[in-house]
Amino acid sequence: MSSDEELLEQAKRDSAEAFETLYRRHRDWVYRLAWRFTGNEADALDVLQETFAYLFRKLPGLRLTAAMTTFLYPVVKHLSLNVRRAGRVVRNASEKFLPPTQDAERTTHDASRSELAAALATLPPDQREVVLMRFLDDMSLEEIAHALKTPLNTIKSRLYRALDTLRDDPRTRDYFFGS
Repeated sequence: MSSDEELLEQAKRDSAEAFETLYRRHRDWVYRLAWRFTGNEADALDVLQETFAYLFRKLPGLRLTAAMTTFLYPVVKHLSLNVRRAGRVVRNASEKFLPPTQDAERTTHDASRSELAAALATLPPDQREVVLMRFLDDMSLEEIAHALKTPLNTIKSRLYRALDTLRDDPRTRDYFFGS
């Protein structure tokens, strides 16, 4: 399997197959992230399309200096926030932080997901963003710092404060200590 860097180099040489592989590799992550910011399936799909159009336009001179997700995160965030600023309303604001689930999962996990989403909604936005990037997007602290253009120690501090708050919240205590 080719690395993202190898695929980018191939895509720069007009390999549609390489670009398609990059798209397939990262589309679900981009969609989930866009959905988290927009809270709306149609808007998330628009952001997904715009994100890869942006990547395609950047191809000729693009040099990947970090993970692809680290490069794409600020792009998805910016495009998503533009969609929201355009006047679209986010429904179920506390639920928007967690990606949609499949129907089979929905019936068994709705209550705990709602509690987790509500607890996340109480965090300050900068702390919530770091928690979601770390645990939902599976990004390292270094990748988060790079994507947010924020010092690593600041990221560590935000994560520590957020986890400390969540540990004390009765809605999320089981995530830390089990049943």
